[in-house]
Order: sequence, then C-alpha cells, then structure tokens
Amino acid sequence: MAKTTAHIISHSHWDREWYLPFEKHRFYLVKLMDALLEKLENDPDYKSFHLDGQTIALDDYLEVRPEKFELVKKYIEEKRIIIGPWYILQDAFLTSAEANVRNLVIGINETKKYGPYSKLGYFPDTFGIYGQAPQMLRQAGIDTAAFGRGVKPTGFNNMVSDSENFESPYSELEWQSPDGSSVLGVLFANWYSNGNEIPSSEEEAKKFWEQKLADAEKYASTPHLLYMNGCDHQPLQKDLPEAIKLANELYPDIEFKHSSFEEYMEAIKNSLPEKLQTVKGELRNQRTDGWSTLVNTASARIYLKQMNQSAQTKLERLLEPIATFAYMNGEEYPEDYLRFAWKQLMQNHPHDSICGCSIDEVHEEMVTRFKKVDQMADKLIEEQAEKLAAKINTEAPAGFDKAIPLIVMNTAGYKRHTTIEKVIDFEKVYFGEMPLQEIHGYLKNKALPKLAVVNVKGEEIPATIEDLGSAFGYDLPDDKFRQPHYAKKVKVTFATEELAAFGYDTYFLVEKESTVSLQGIAKEGNILENDYLRVSVHGDGTYDVLDKVTGHELKAVGSYEDTSDIGNEYMFKKATGEQAYTTKGLQANVKIIENNASRGSIEITHQFEIPAAAHEELEDLKDRVVWHKDREARRSDEMTTLELKTILTLDKQAKGVAVKLAFNNTAKDHRLRVVYPTGFTTDHHLAESAFEIVERPNKPEMEWSNPSFDHHQHSFASLSDGKNGLTVATKGLQEYEVVEDNTTLAITVLRAVSELGDWGYFPTPEAQCLGEQTAEWYVIPHAGDAISAKAYEAAYDFQIPTICVQTDSHDGELATNGQFINWESNGLVLTSIKRGETSEDLFLRVYNPSDEEKTLTIHHPDHVNYYESNLIEEKIAAIGEKYQERPVGPYKILTVGMEGVN
Repeated sequence: MAKTTAHIISHSHWDREWYLPFEKHRFYLVKLMDALLEKLENDPDYKSFHLDGQTIALDDYLEVRPEKFELVKKYIEEKRIIIGPWYILQDAFLTSAEANVRNLVIGINETKKYGPYSKLGYFPDTFGIYGQAPQMLRQAGIDTAAFGRGVKPTGFNNMVSDSENFESPYSELEWQSPDGSSVLGVLFANWYSNGNEIPSSEEEAKKFWEQKLADAEKYASTPHLLYMNGCDHQPLQKDLPEAIKLANELYPDIEFKHSSFEEYMEAIKNSLPEKLQTVKGELRNQRTDGWSTLVNTASARIYLKQMNQSAQTKLERLLEPIATFAYMNGEEYPEDYLRFAWKQLMQNHPHDSICGCSIDEVHEEMVTRFKKVDQMADKLIEEQAEKLAAKINTEAPAGFDKAIPLIVMNTAGYKRHTTIEKVIDFEKVYFGEMPLQEIHGYLKNKALPKLAVVNVKGEEIPATIEDLGSAFGYDLPDDKFRQPHYAKKVKVTFATEELAAFGYDTYFLVEKESTVSLQGIAKEGNILENDYLRVSVHGDGTYDVLDKVTGHELKAVGSYEDTSDIGNEYMFKKATGEQAYTTKGLQANVKIIENNASRGSIEITHQFEIPAAAHEELEDLKDRVVWHKDREARRSDEMTTLELKTILTLDKQAKGVAVKLAFNNTAKDHRLRVVYPTGFTTDHHLAESAFEIVERPNKPEMEWSNPSFDHHQHSFASLSDGKNGLTVATKGLQEYEVVEDNTTLAITVLRAVSELGDWGYFPTPEAQCLGEQTAEWYVIPHAGDAISAKAYEAAYDFQIPTICVQTDSHDGELATNGQFINWESNGLVLTSIKRGETSEDLFLRVYNPSDEEKTLTIHHPDHVNYYESNLIEEKIAAIGEKYQERPVGPYKILTVGMEGVN
C-alpha cells in the first residue's frame, strides 16, 4: 500500500471586500505579499503559495508596490507563487454565463505577463456552482476542480456534518455537466482551512495532527491527504517549514510535504479507486437541512443585482454586437475600452460583493463601479451605432422631401417585434444663430407640422407623436469646440415591423397628415389586448392573462405577499407560524394611463399596510450572534403603509405583459414577493442558469428542514404541466420559489435585513433598502415548456432593448434595411457575438438547452474562414468558407470563430 502523504498547500483566501471595505483589505494584502516575497527570497524550504486562483490580487498589490513586479514575476515563473486561472473569484449564480467566460478568458490572458497559471477550476468559497462548469473548464483545457460547497451537507463554520446520505462518500468525485463533460472534483470536506496554523511545538503538533489526520482520512479515497494552510485573509505562516519538519519527525510513517495543487492533483490521479461517485450538474447543497445554503444572497440588496443585470446586458447584448457589426464594416473595434469595462464590472462580481453580503461601505463603492460601467457602455454604444448609421443609406422614400431617419438595430440575434419610444431633436438652433435669449421661446412657441412615421417603402406606420417643447443640449464634434444649442424635442412611439436577427431597419419621421387607424391596446373595463394576449385587471389589482393562441387563461395572478425577515444578508428567516400579509382582496385604484396603437398601460395602486419592523427582541438576538436558524422574533405592532404602484404594459406584438413596480419602502426586516398561481400539476420546473435552462425539483431532498426552498435564476423561471406553461422573466430579480402545492411561482422583489451575518455581528442598515424601490418583470404564457416554446426568446426581448439612432438623410454603402449576420438559431440560445480578446477574429457563441441535437446555420458573412473554437478562443477545428447546418449536441456550448471578416 502506498505511503500516506499529507499535502500541505499554503494560501490565503482573499475576499477582496467583505467585513472591511476594499482599501482596508488591500492594506492587509500588501502586508501578506510583502511577507511572502521576503520569505521566498530568504527560505528555500518555503516551497510555494497558492494565490487564491485570481489574478486581480496582483493588480491590487502592484498598484501600491509597482517596483515589485519583476520579483513577483520571477517567483511565478518558478512556480513558487501560483496564480489564475480566474481574474476574480466571482459568484457563479448571480453573474451571467458570459461574465463567467470573460472571468476565465481575461484571467488567463492576465497571467501571460507573469508566467504559467494554475490549470485548476478553483471555487473555494463559491456559493454554489452552475452545472455547466465541467464543460466550461474542459473547453479551457482544465480537467480538475476544487470547491468548498455544494456536495456534502455542511453545518456551522462550514464543517461537514455527519450523515449517511452523502452524494459522494469521498472528497474526490467525478463532476459531470449535462452534456457528459466531466472533471475530477475535489471537495474541501474539512474546509479550506483544515491545515491552518500548523503548530511547530511538539505537544500542540501531536494534538493537532491526531485530529486532522483522522478528519482527512475519513473522506479521502487515496493515501494523499489535502491540508489547506490558510483561511480568509490569513497572514503567512512563517514557521511552516519548521512545522512540517516536526510533523515528519513525529509521524515517520507519513510523508508531510509543502505541496501545490499541481503536485497534489497529479498524485491523486495516480491513486484513485477504480470508480468514483459521479455528481451531475449543479452543486447547490441541496442535500442539507437548508439553513446554510446562502441562497438568499440572491435577494440581498436587490438594487445591486438590478444594476449588474443592466451593466451585463449593455456589454454583452448591446455594445459587443454593435461594435462587432461596425468592425465588420471597417470600423475600429474598441477592445481596450471593452476589456477595461469588463474588468471594472467584474470587480463587483466576487461572492461577497455581488451577493450583497458585506458591510455598507463595500456596496456603496460597488454602486460607483456600476455607474462607471454604465457610463462607458452608454457612450460606446452611442458611438458605434452612429458609425454604423453613417454607412446606411437613409435617403427618404419617394414622395417625401423632408424626413428624419430613425435606424432601429436588433442585437438580440432573433427575429423580433418591438416598440420604439424615441425622443428626437426635431429642430436645432445653435447659440450664435440668433440672440440667445430668443432661442428657447422661438422653439417652444413654434407649432409642429402634421407628422407621421413611414417605413422604407413609404407606407405609414401607426405612431404617437408628442411635442415635448424645447431643451438645452450640446454637440461635441471631433474637429471643433463644443456646440451648445436648444432643440425642439418630439417623442415618437411606434411598433416596428419584424426586425431580422442581427438586422436593422429604417423608419422616417415625415411631414404628413396621418391616415392610419390608431385603435388603442387598452380597452374599457381595464383590459389590455393584442393579437396574442388579453389581460383583465380586477378590483384588487390581480389580473387574468388569457393566452389567445392556446386558449389557456391564468386567473387572479400578480398579488403581493409580505412576511417578516429576521435573518441576515445570507439567509431568509420568517418567524415560525407567522401569516403573510397579502394584497389579494385589498381594494386597489386601477386606471388606464397609456393607450395608443403601439402599447397600452394600466396603473394599479395599493395602500398596503404592514408592520414597520421586527419586534425589538430581534436586536437582542443579533447582539448575541444567535444563528438565524434558531431565531424567533415577532413583528412590531407599529404599522406602516407601502404605496405599491404597479404598471402593466402590453405592446402591440408582445407575447408577454411587462410589469413595473415602484414604491417607497418604509418598512424594515421584511420580504416582499409577487405571486403567480398557475394550477399546473408538476413536480419540477425550469430556470435559466449559466449556459443552461436547468430542471429543478419543486420539493427538496429528505434532509431539508428549512420551511423555504428558494432558488437562484439568471433571468427567468418557468412552470409547465407539459401542455401549458408560464415563464416569468426579470431584470435583476434573481430569487424565486415554487410554493402552494408546487403550482405557484413566487418572485422576490425586495428583501430588507439589518446585518451581514456569518461569524460576528456587523450591522448593515443600508441592507434594509429604505426609500424608493423599483422592480421589473415580464409574464409570458405559452404552450408546452419554456424550451420547446422558445419562451427564452421572449424573455430576452424583454431584457435587451433595441438601439434606435436618429441620423440625417445620406447615401451609404449599406442598404436601408438588412442583416449584419444572417444566421438561424434552430432552437439554440445565443449568448455572445464579439471580436476576440487577442485576435481580430469574430466569435459567435450558442448553447443547446435541450436533450435533442440541434443545428447551427450561418449564411453570412461570406468569404470568411469559419472554425470551431473553445471558450478561451482557441481554434479547435477548421470548417472552411461556409458554415451551414452544423450539429450541436444536447446541452453543448459551441463557439464559432470567423477569420478574415474585416
């Protein structure tokens, strides 16, 4: 039998910001790195240090110590400091599929300026991991992963609890994605601190190792035992070589070595038992009592998730596609700006950041970062769209001398209808063209001519045109000083004709008296109706949604429920036996607020009285650091009123109804959800995750004791009985639960708590989310399930706005309408179209959400060389100058490279 070997891996799990703000944590990071470099220089027996799998720690250190670059590089090249493959250790479920890819691609590319990187999928403290991670890692050339959560039951302080119902009897296992890709997985069964602060005195060492050896042997499938010498923000153990030498003297039958993951993984691969347990798909700690899964970080500080969804959408689904189309037509691709924007955004993606489970100062800084990303994205989208607009022929249709062209660009990758609401400059008067004091009045009092909207054929499109008066503005030309002006503003609202996938169309605001019917979407009796849906609002604010295609009607949906939350930023906890407050049966004020040929909107206002906070007894529980599971506290007798304003909007061609909620949150310690009863009989449901529309059970495993069974979603969740279905898409609302005998979908729209939680008492008053709040979601009834009905396309329509550019009339090399790329999805889900990180090639990425083979067809662009790529943009196999009807296996992620486009 092989000799037992104790592999001791030094590290420090570096939460960039958490119970201290970033700069205070960086202060300790600089101390750690200084100590590490000094140790490596002066002690050859200190073999190596694992720098937590993320390269951003080097950026953070070298910003303070730039003179240390060459020394850091030296030890990375010598594999004494091990870095990568990630840029940051991000939360898996609260960041998009593409954000997870960019984290890996940018992380790997960042390592190139230093030296080799660790080919280990490192997830030490990720709060659950998406099921497609093994496929993603395999595509990056990584065949092993290490993680701390998601497989075996864990309890307080993250220690493995005693149970016979493990998913794997060993810390080593095969982890498999839905497509069959698998990696060797290693669970930190005794956490990533089980070798922390190893004693260097004999008495303490004996006591330490007797316990630690037994703990590790309990779960190891090989004679190679893993000891993680570090913990969160752990300072360097400088006497580690002496502690290892002592251990070898005390236990001559065991080899204790200062090791690395590379050595450890190679050793266990050569010693594994013939068959390991296979764990499939998501790692979400479902076989636990449910009290420490950290799932409710999905609803902590929802405003962060909303800002993140907006920023991700702008980068992935607007800026990158529009910049790609401009690049295909001869423009420079803004790669440096895009990389900078992504890195800024990913600084908000570590688990303690995006999860909203840090102190208030951390999240205040996150808001600033989100705003910076928004500013960059908005400006770049505007610039790239204007560059494209300049290349499109916008000469007015025959018969119209004066016209303002409006170019509508569809970056979603699917055919779609949409409603455009665009404020345009109808007439500008620049300062200097007339006396300044006269300009505003001249424009304000100038009557608009009769106006209409026509398509490229000159056919009138029903439109609503509103005079907004005049407003100050300015131009910033490339070749002259800023140009201030006043402009006559006009708001134009119209429903487009069908937009081609990756296509564009041009409409014209012309001087013409309208002759088309402007029959509105809203009907008498508080009804919204188009060709697909009929929405009828009741007196209590609930509404029926009739799917006119299938004939199925959802009854009395959309009520709100409110309960106490005496938990923390990590976990929801309702007081035992408490009854929820509900708006069902509560009289609402209902009125039509918009009605035209393009859309109709109904406003529903509730005066919702709920307790103002938890009872003061909760403060005592927090002071004593009572674990959330064991808390009991009533709600206060003091009441407060939430004025809930809900707006239902139905567009002319929409297959779902958009919902927007706005209210001033004056209550503390509570959770507010919107409820959609379906009546569907089913034992499972679907939700969007990273490169997957995942199937989850409606009921937990038998070990579960938490009354709540909440889940993560990226952007939608769905229930179906096989015949009919309901999908609810959201903008940044990432927590849901299936309740009421598995037939009702409940979406969290606000969760208000007052402390961080975890290992101490850290008050977080801003996590109460007091003040003005908004939430948006989209209700999509359909036949079948979300995959077969392609309900995801309607969900993305809701989340991805079209780009509308006002331009002038000009000739151009591109037709007035057309497609930048002509492709067919055939049931595949598009996630990205972009230029390469390190090449001039284009990359289009899709995944197959179903268990059936699909085909990808690309008809255009012509005269390019196509090839199949992996996630990190390496060429796998050449295809040639045509890419037609390529098979994509069940659940596969496929990236197509295009060489020679520009």
